[in-house]
Amino acid sequence: MLTHRGYRMKRVVMISGGSAVGKTALIKAIIPYLERNGRSCCVCKMDCLHSKDQEIYDRLGIPCVTGLSNDICPDHFLVSNLPELWGWAQDRRAEFLFIESAGLCHRCSPATEQTAAICVLDATASCQAPSQMGPMLTQADSVVITKVDMVSQAEREIIAYRINELTPRANIFFIDGREGYGTELVGDWLLALPAIETYENDKLRHTMPSGVCSYCVGERRVGSDFQLGVVGKIDFSGARG
Repeated sequence: MLTHRGYRMKRVVMISGGSAVGKTALIKAIIPYLERNGRSCCVCKMDCLHSKDQEIYDRLGIPCVTGLSNDICPDHFLVSNLPELWGWAQDRRAEFLFIESAGLCHRCSPATEQTAAICVLDATASCQAPSQMGPMLTQADSVVITKVDMVSQAEREIIAYRINELTPRANIFFIDGREGYGTELVGDWLLALPAIETYENDKLRHTMPSGVCSYCVGERRVGSDFQLGVVGKIDFSGARG
């Protein structure tokens, strides 16, 4: 979408991943690289109850807004605010809008068809960790592996193999978030993406989990008599022992 004097929003970049995997460190390293290449950026940090990340971006002079979901699923909250975030970024003439998810639910996939979806994984986690993730990983355009300075080359290859099994189309980047090593490759990938012409009629890449039950609206009593709405139950037929 073009606006005054040729300004164009280039991309909305969705950064997803578990807690403490290095999502913020990745954004802090990528944005200066994009700015050195003449691109303006802004950030939205999504969380549940509290976040100090805005202080980090304020010190760096990067426009930032924080969204706290409180009693709402943070990824549902994120998707509900995408149009407003688009407008906020345009008001600041940002060419890249980075949105960092709260990093809680591996089943949620807040990425849309027109966002650039990056899933961040911690190299020090189990080699089986990728297989425990859902659409956050399998629907990603790129997978960024952080903390690579703490694992061996053999472990890196195992992680990459697991990811290729789950999402063969995704780019894989290994980075050291503390030193910034490897982030320029992620930045080059973002710079090469085509600009978004419009954000209207965008769609989620994958359905989000459903959950409208008695506990969603404040029920605190435990027991089947108090469970209403969409309720899931464990299948014990395959249990042993």
